[in-house]
Amino acid sequence: MYICGFIAPMTPLQAAEQAARQAGALLRENFLRDKEIDEARHHDVKLALDRQSQDLIAKILLEAYPGYALYGEEGLAGNQESSHQWIVDPIDGTVNYLYSIPHFCISIALRTRDPEELVMGLIYDPMLDELWTVEQGGTPTLNGQPISCSPRSKLEESILFVGCGKDEQAMATGLERFKRASIRARKMRMMGSAALGLAYIAAGRLDAYLESRISLWDVAAGTMLVEAAGGQVELTPHPTKPDVWSVVASNGKIPIEEIL
Repeated sequence: MYICGFIAPMTPLQAAEQAARQAGALLRENFLRDKEIDEARHHDVKLALDRQSQDLIAKILLEAYPGYALYGEEGLAGNQESSHQWIVDPIDGTVNYLYSIPHFCISIALRTRDPEELVMGLIYDPMLDELWTVEQGGTPTLNGQPISCSPRSKLEESILFVGCGKDEQAMATGLERFKRASIRARKMRMMGSAALGLAYIAAGRLDAYLESRISLWDVAAGTMLVEAAGGQVELTPHPTKPDVWSVVASNGKIPIEEIL
């Protein structure tokens, strides 16, 4: 921003949007190309573009806020002693992206450490050019327009997203939940992007999302969006794995406890 000869610094949200849009352009450019796989597991992959996307995001965020820390799926950057920490998922939905399924996003959140709380969240879908944003105490938006969770209050009218995680126990829990919910809900979805699932709840497209194993970078921005949009999110830490959680998110109206 330029004011009377003075260039005002970017706000955290402006920096995050710039980073997300530039990373999104990189991912769109490579969407239909062959992709280099860094690591392949039975239920997950790591791409070279995961690293490239996070490196680009980190460069922009840490140039704007050089004293901040960054914690991402692809590792740490910045000053890890900082009271402010960016939380970054450079491609949420990597398997979708690898297979050229256009359902993935970039997720960026900012939290403080004393007190520990989220103060900004952003999710960007580069294929649809949809940008969800929220700041602490503010109104959540999609492409600048205010959003809110759905008013649906009956499971029979709801669309639910159930994730199954990547290990045997998480899959068993997810499949059992999927079975129970399928009997009640209008439709069920397994979509492959936790962040977009939460963004969709905040925008009223979905009514709930459940998963028993999820990482912080997958849900940090989305959690803030859902709560600001009138929904509810319960994160339960894993007893032995740091920054691994189970998540139960909903519009705050459907009786989600009936399918847990």
